[in-house]
Amino acid sequence: MEDHTENNQPSPRRPASRANQAPPRADRAQRRSPSLSELITLQWQHERGEVDLENFLLAIYFMRLGTLVDRAYDRHCQAKFGINGGDMRLMLALRRSGPPYVKRPTDLFRTLLVTSGAITKKVDRLVEMAYVERLPDPSHSGGFLVHLTKKGLQVVEHAIEHLANHSVLAPAMAQLSPEERKQGSAFVLRVLSALESTET
Repeated sequence: MEDHTENNQPSPRRPASRANQAPPRADRAQRRSPSLSELITLQWQHERGEVDLENFLLAIYFMRLGTLVDRAYDRHCQAKFGINGGDMRLMLALRRSGPPYVKRPTDLFRTLLVTSGAITKKVDRLVEMAYVERLPDPSHSGGFLVHLTKKGLQVVEHAIEHLANHSVLAPAMAQLSPEERKQGSAFVLRVLSALESTET
């Protein structure tokens, strides 16, 4: 009887289906676990999907972003200069005003969005560190000006370099194209400017 088999030769191996192959690296990257903020977004969309949550979620994003940046910079300021990030923001406000680096307390609490009492406490701490000094305000009897000292200026210059070159945002920003970074900065600035214009 004629044998129609292949004389016991092994049948050619079929290529494995794509379903059984390891996904390409790009696919694996796309299947990463959601970040905590993405998970929060999904949870709110599930719980209140009938509501337009765009503004609500954007506010959450801004608050979380600010908290993460502020927390990282606060740790740096505490370790390097013995002050907190909020105190450093006051010094940065003095620095960007240009020589002679002087501002009234009123200008500072309006710029930094804090109370006058908070500014007083910050100035007290910075005076103790010799980073700022109080000067008489010639235009207001009994008032004072806040002046950035030479020591304070050196500290601020270091802080600016750190923010520019070692920001906690750097790893995230590196994932964006130059155009995406430009558009993102423009969007945030536009939103902030619109909010600030409504402040009384």
